[in-house]
Amino acid sequence: MFKGSFVALITPFKGGQVDEEAFRNFVEWQITEGTNGLVPVGTTGESPTLSHEEHMRVVEICIEVAAGRVPVIAGAGSNSTEEAIILSKHAKTAGADAALVVTPYYNKPTQEGLYRHYDAIQSQADIPVIIYNIPGRSIVDMSVQTMARLAELPNIAGVKDATSDLNRPMLTAAACGKDFVQLSGEDGTAIPFNAGGGHGCISVTGNIAPKLCAEMQAAWFDGNVARAMELQDLLMPVHSAMFCETSPGPVKYAAELLGLASAEARLPICEIADSSKTAVENALKGAGILS
Repeated sequence: MFKGSFVALITPFKGGQVDEEAFRNFVEWQITEGTNGLVPVGTTGESPTLSHEEHMRVVEICIEVAAGRVPVIAGAGSNSTEEAIILSKHAKTAGADAALVVTPYYNKPTQEGLYRHYDAIQSQADIPVIIYNIPGRSIVDMSVQTMARLAELPNIAGVKDATSDLNRPMLTAAACGKDFVQLSGEDGTAIPFNAGGGHGCISVTGNIAPKLCAEMQAAWFDGNVARAMELQDLLMPVHSAMFCETSPGPVKYAAELLGLASAEARLPICEIADSSKTAVENALKGAGILS
């Protein structure tokens, strides 16, 4: 179920509020363009600055529009185990196929603390859980050994790996088994990650180039390595531009250029600099995404 090009969806805003109409249209466009799965209210969806009510509403809209056509992995992470359980329970009730749960940030739990955090969520929320390991933002890095312990639990389904360590998918597959879902959290290493045993990517670039990202993943899994690498090379400058400043600033600006949604973000994410806007525009034009 969790394979190919998943998109870490932006959350459109209008006048400081979630733009539900724009989000509905955006989700429908993603599916039409060939995206294999949807991930609302993650990092790219600005989950840290959404209220609980907004968070849950965005998840519900995404599931409603998707209508079972593609899987939905709902963001449900928190550095509070209790809060993560509440969000994961809501994801299940709303009809999500899985919950994406980030490693707790700021409070820096030990490996044992990480294990107990995810064990509590998977047992109490009773929904497939995708671990989101992103040490660059959360400071803690879940070890392969801890992940292997968690993989033995019934509702721990896989990992979104944003470590950029290309040893990880091979080590994780060896420790957790080949059926343990591994999705790259880094666009730039998506194809090398698959080569190491990955099953796809949860993409930022997919917000504004869903067809190309989906085609790239499909080419890889169809055995057309040359085409997959051709698309990876085409998209590499776009991947870089999407992180010329803190995400989702650049990708929201790109979405605005394409008429998909406003570039508006919530503080402390702010409008990107003019130099960054130029970098985004040039990257989109270079890849043929923007004329």
